[in-house]
Amino acid sequence: MANIPFTDNYQDLSSARGFQFKFMCEKCGNGYLSTFQTNTLGAAAAAANAAASLLGGIFGRAAQSAQSLQSMVAGPQHDAALDAAVREISPLFKQCTRCGNWVCEPVCWNKKAGLCEACAPDLTEEIAAAQALAARDQAMEKARSVDHIGQRDLGQVSAAVCPKCGAKAQGGKFCPECGGSLSLKTRCGSCGHEADGAPKFCPECGKKYGG
Repeated sequence: MANIPFTDNYQDLSSARGFQFKFMCEKCGNGYLSTFQTNTLGAAAAAANAAASLLGGIFGRAAQSAQSLQSMVAGPQHDAALDAAVREISPLFKQCTRCGNWVCEPVCWNKKAGLCEACAPDLTEEIAAAQALAARDQAMEKARSVDHIGQRDLGQVSAAVCPKCGAKAQGGKFCPECGGSLSLKTRCGSCGHEADGAPKFCPECGKKYGG
């Protein structure tokens, strides 16, 4: 059995064609693929099966023999392939003695502290992140202090698009394309009452709008 230092942070991508494994960092989740190793017995069995399907007879018995041989040694061959993959990929990983996680050295290992960056964050990265966060907060505070509304009447309920032509409103009272009113209220010409939407008759006096 292969002596495998990794625990649950790898995926077995092996098939009848060969062996390959993917090892994941337990902090960032990056995956590192081992080199594909051909399964010679699996290839021989596949070739024997193909010949058997065409010619039958002795080739059929050869395919059965190859499959039997493969089933007998697939375990040791698989373990040997996994052991080779571990030896290939393990230099890219470090195990943190504080949390026990296996992390990728290129991204998630703090070499100065000798711990993973989850346990010992990189000070330079933390300062850069803090500066960016502070800059964002300052930008939001400054944006709040600026009057972005101007002289717009917030009591006037207006449509985002023109109800007549569908053009996008630009903050005014009238459509920049057709000149139609963007107000969502309709004023009665008889009594002056303002109604929401575009009713046909005034709900206050009963007169017909536009009549």
